[in-house]
Amino acid sequence: MPDQRRRELLARSALPWLVVLPTTLGRVAHAQVTSTRPVELTQLRVQRGDDGLLLSYEVRLELPRDIELALSKGITVTFVAEAELFRSRWYWMDQSRAVATRRWRLAYQPLTRHWRLSIDGLSRPYNRLADALDVIRRASQWRVADALPANDNQDHYIDFSFRLDTEELPRPLQLGLGGDLDGRVQVERRVGVPLPR
Repeated sequence: MPDQRRRELLARSALPWLVVLPTTLGRVAHAQVTSTRPVELTQLRVQRGDDGLLLSYEVRLELPRDIELALSKGITVTFVAEAELFRSRWYWMDQSRAVATRRWRLAYQPLTRHWRLSIDGLSRPYNRLADALDVIRRASQWRVADALPANDNQDHYIDFSFRLDTEELPRPLQLGLGGDLDGRVQVERRVGVPLPR
């Protein structure tokens, strides 16, 4: 086939893609701007107790469709809540004082048609996915660190994060979901620790 004819065929075959591509990219960009985040922190509070620092939180969690589909096929999904206590220092980097982590493993069991939620080696069945997610969405009076000394008037704060642990998902599913899932199913916030009264 002569080179001139080959160039003409390539130009004609590429022309429809050049017309369709900007419109498709425009739709994708618009969809990303208008989409809402599946995780949103609605409440975060720290208080000093006699036995330590107590953290209460509540998140609005809506599972992405890909994750719900994976769950319905029996793939286990892990959620992680982490709180790290820091002491502020003006002369050096802030000092980490304590780290507390909670991990929930959520799985669907097709034979019994129940949802199973495991935390710290204990598991419990649920009839509906919404009931299992309600347990993950909130915590009250979660002890994240030992009590600070009464005479410690240093500034302390807690870095809190709640996320879907994508590293626990099977590798093909990680690739199929794309790299942006980590950012979508994650929320982070910093909250100050109140001074002693």
